[in-house]
Amino acid sequence: MDKAELFTYTPADQYRTSVAYFAMEYAIDQSLKIYAGGLGFLAGSHLRSAYHLQQNFVAVGLLWKYGYYDQVRDATNHMADAFIEKHYSFLRDINITFSITVHQSPVHVKAYLLPPATFGCAPLFLLTTDIPENDELSRSITHRLYDSNEATRIAQNIVLGIGGAKMLDILGLTPDVYHMNEGHAVALNFYLYDKFKNLEEVKKRVVFTTHTPEMAGNEAHNFALLETMSFFYHLTVTEVRELLQLEGEQFNYTLTALKFARKANGVSKLHTQIAQQMWGANAGICPLIPITNAQNRYYWADMQISRQLQSKDVQGFAGRKKELKRELFRVVADQCGKLFREDVLTIVWARRFAGYKRAGLLMADWQAFVSLVTQTKYPVQLIWAGKPYPGDEAGAGEFNQLINRTFAFCNCAVLTGYELRLSALLKQGADLWLNTPRLYHEASGTSGMTAAMNGAVNLSIADGWVAEFARDPVNCFLIPTAPQELQEPQKDEMENKAMLQVLQQKVLPMYYDNPEEWFRIAGTAYEDVVPAFDSDRLARQYYQDLYV
Repeated sequence: MDKAELFTYTPADQYRTSVAYFAMEYAIDQSLKIYAGGLGFLAGSHLRSAYHLQQNFVAVGLLWKYGYYDQVRDATNHMADAFIEKHYSFLRDINITFSITVHQSPVHVKAYLLPPATFGCAPLFLLTTDIPENDELSRSITHRLYDSNEATRIAQNIVLGIGGAKMLDILGLTPDVYHMNEGHAVALNFYLYDKFKNLEEVKKRVVFTTHTPEMAGNEAHNFALLETMSFFYHLTVTEVRELLQLEGEQFNYTLTALKFARKANGVSKLHTQIAQQMWGANAGICPLIPITNAQNRYYWADMQISRQLQSKDVQGFAGRKKELKRELFRVVADQCGKLFREDVLTIVWARRFAGYKRAGLLMADWQAFVSLVTQTKYPVQLIWAGKPYPGDEAGAGEFNQLINRTFAFCNCAVLTGYELRLSALLKQGADLWLNTPRLYHEASGTSGMTAAMNGAVNLSIADGWVAEFARDPVNCFLIPTAPQELQEPQKDEMENKAMLQVLQQKVLPMYYDNPEEWFRIAGTAYEDVVPAFDSDRLARQYYQDLYV
């Protein structure tokens, strides 16, 4: 494939090193539903900045026939998973079909291209197995993002890693650097090892980003199952163990990626420290450095809000916030039948639903919660949104419990359909962005970055990126954390009380009684988040610190 045709621009001199970026999900545009949450949001922003900076950078992903899932409501008003077939007329068929081996059988793979000019992002190749040449089982590999079936998940990883690397060779786009964004594409290393027959030659070409600070969250599968699935390309389990000095029955994606890469990064300074503690004792792993996640301000920030924050236009900011709130509150009315007010402090909690993120922490003391949402001196409005993993009964149960517990309150809403469009509306319409993870469990988190880009003030646990950003109460409000030696129920109780105290003693009085000071905090947050947490910085830093 001709690079001039592919890029539609000549890569800038400082970005001549060619990079291929592998990820399971990309949040590029609302219309392209191939993402689940934060990993995709990060990848989407990275691709936008790579395009903006004219980097020599292509991306590889999978074309999910049913996307992640459509979050809808059932007859009882609870959330439900809907898997709806997707079609995209704007993807370009590049007339490439090739085969790889999955489960010791040939599987045919077809490649499509998202041209850079379509949404203003680096070239993105998307692979699908849902073509007539395959049987039904093989076609289903690229049906659902993060399929709950273990063998299907492994097959997806093979298509991404081995299929993606093979496609680049076929197209004549073999890169200088292969970047695995999380461990899903780790099988590509076995393809490269077969090509070079030398571990050091593979290491020269591979870098890795790890995202998961909990050992249980790092994907692992049984060696024997992976061998049966043809995960190791042409190597046997014995050869893989000897090559990488691996022990035990479980093959860990993250550990293997750290052994194949020449350099890796964590996604915040705090997360990198945790990752070094998690993996540092293992022989043969590469150096780990911090490159903190970021988001693309040109995509996420409302331009009027940006100008008003930069020019310190208090009145203009207040007026624009009310306009953005109206847009958000139309969704609230449509979904929940509740009419929110533009002059009331609006608190938003919105991100992937997972237990450690503690969506319901504000309700840990129910009577205190009721007092907060029913008092009239400093009224509040609360919105929750987010998606649990498909099949995650605990996550869906937590989501539905929020619906049940807030149903009677006219100033509380739980929204379904948390995708790019709704995410933008929530960040633009929020006054206060609530972030309540258990300390040391959030690798980075990025939703608070884009909230700050839209004039929302963060109220947060100082985890992930927040630990680098926060200056309490100069650019945000922090929730004091409980001693780490306590049990989780005790931590929840203490941090709930601390959060309510910050809300009642600092946040609410300032918002209503001292709006100029509130605006000052919002303005300082904007200055601190841009450019430090804008993805242009991230894209530059990856070239400087990881690729070159």
